[in-house]
Amino acid sequence: METRKVQRLGPSTLAMTLPAEWAKEHDVEKGDEVSLRMGGKGTLTVLPESASTEGSTATIHADNLDAGALERAIVAQYVLGRRVIHIQKSEGALDSEHINAVYRAETQLMGLGVIEETPERIAIRCSVDPEDFTLDNLLERLENTGSTMRGESVKALAHGNADLAERALNRERQANKIFVLLLRLIFMAYQNPNLARAVGLESGFPLIGYRSVAKNLELTADNAEDIGNIALDAKNNTIDVDGSTMRAIREFTDQVDEITVTAVEAVVERDYDKAIAVGRMFEEISDREMELIRSLPDMPKVELLRTREVLVSLQQTAQYAMRNAEIAANLALNEESEHVTIE
Repeated sequence: METRKVQRLGPSTLAMTLPAEWAKEHDVEKGDEVSLRMGGKGTLTVLPESASTEGSTATIHADNLDAGALERAIVAQYVLGRRVIHIQKSEGALDSEHINAVYRAETQLMGLGVIEETPERIAIRCSVDPEDFTLDNLLERLENTGSTMRGESVKALAHGNADLAERALNRERQANKIFVLLLRLIFMAYQNPNLARAVGLESGFPLIGYRSVAKNLELTADNAEDIGNIALDAKNNTIDVDGSTMRAIREFTDQVDEITVTAVEAVVERDYDKAIAVGRMFEEISDREMELIRSLPDMPKVELLRTREVLVSLQQTAQYAMRNAEIAANLALNEESEHVTIE
């Protein structure tokens, strides 16, 4: 860590010099303005003027990339906060597979659209304004989308309803869009602390935790997608279990719904009591999967495997909620409350 000596310039003015290497890297010269941001724990952040400008531009060279690699590169540049992304080859026109990859990426990402296209080059622009969203709201939306998918998938199994299963699977695209948008805003707020307040945070401290919560919620949506696929693949779109077993599965689903929503509330509200409540809920249902499996009547092996897969998906979702509660506890205990005094 480099240290600097604070000097007095006047009766009420203290000053320190900026590192020459930092000033050169960010094109800061005599007479330029920099922004100062006071954060928690006595921190002071110095930001060059360039940190307040709109997102940067990136050019992806498609020459040595296949369609899949190009699509992933576009998603990565979107997550990294690029405002405009150019796709081109050093010589000649873009291949059809490259063009198709661009349009596939466009449909996956919120606020992304093609603004220019020639045979040799495509430009896509992200119109998302970070101030239009808060990270807390997006976490709640992602949790709600996953819960809706889970409810539709289990109901599809209970009633043998393929339409409900399809509806749940179609929501997976929306869940993925929200997740990737969350990543974009988290990366942008990390790179530019001025944006942390714009996305609803007082400081950048929670960003690492939010990244983990977002991933856990994306995985719970994947669990719900798995149940939807089981419903579609099963004969008559249902599993062959008796009515009492299906009721038990739906009750288990309700318990999982409660624990997932409470965990997210604990995160966004910095509520340690709710984090503790999630722990208690998890203790109550931690053995529910095995209890249900042991109580299953004799059935064909295929039906047993499908039923077990459903229960495993629900149990995994509860485990992801528990992880989110642990993150919520860390965030909550970093602030003063009836439980903690920080000096």
